[in-house]
Amino acid sequence: VGAIVVQYSRNYLDGDARQGAFIGGLCQTLAAVLLLVLAGNLFQLVAAWIATSLSLHGLLLFSRDRPAAVLAARKKFIPAGLGDACLLGACGLLASSFGSSDIGTILERARALDAVSVSGSMQAAALLLACAALLKSAQFPTHGWLPEVMETPTPVSALLHAGIINAGGFLVIRFADVMLLSAPSLHVLAVVGGFTALFGSVVMLTQPSIKGSLAWSTVSQMGFMMLQCGFG
Repeated sequence: VGAIVVQYSRNYLDGDARQGAFIGGLCQTLAAVLLLVLAGNLFQLVAAWIATSLSLHGLLLFSRDRPAAVLAARKKFIPAGLGDACLLGACGLLASSFGSSDIGTILERARALDAVSVSGSMQAAALLLACAALLKSAQFPTHGWLPEVMETPTPVSALLHAGIINAGGFLVIRFADVMLLSAPSLHVLAVVGGFTALFGSVVMLTQPSIKGSLAWSTVSQMGFMMLQCGFG
C-alpha cells in the first residue's frame, strides 16, 4: 500500500515546489509504521508508535495555507498524544509486572497465567492498551478528527485510511495474550467499538460527498475491528 501511495504522489504533486519534502515525509511515516510492526521489545514499540504519530502530524500539516487542514491536524494531535501516554504507561506496567521488556517473553508468561494470578498492574496495563488502541483508531468520542483530515493531500488520506488507522487493532492483537487476562478491557473494546461501528455506519449514509462517506466508513470499520477484538 505504501509503495502505491508513494508512486501516486509522484504524479499527484508533479511540479510542486515541496514535492521532495512530501515524498520524504511519506517514506519517514512508512518507516515508522514498519518499525512498529516489527518491534520485538517495548522500547522499540513505544518509539515507533510515537514516531508514527509525529510523522503523520507533519504530513497533515503539509498544506499550512488551508485553515481546515491545520485545524484537523490539531484535533488529531490531542487524542494521539493521549494515546501515546497510555501506551507508555501500559509498557511501563508490563515491564514491571512481567520482569521483561521483550514482547515475546511477556506474551509467553501471560499465557502461563490463570485468572487468579493476574495482578492489578496487569489489569491496568491491559486497560491502558485498550485506551491507546481506541484513541489511535478514531473511536467515539475522539473520532471527530478523522473526517476532517480529508482536507490534507489525497495521498495522506490514502495512507491513513488504508493503513495507519489500523495501528490500534494491531496493538490489541499483538498483546492478545495480555488482553485476554482482563475481561473489563475486552468489555470496553466491545462496547465502544460496537457503538462506534453503528454510529459511523448511520452517519456514513447521510454524507453528500464521496470523500465524507469514505471517512465515516473508516470510522465504522475501525469500530467493527475493536468490537471483534473485544469479543476475543
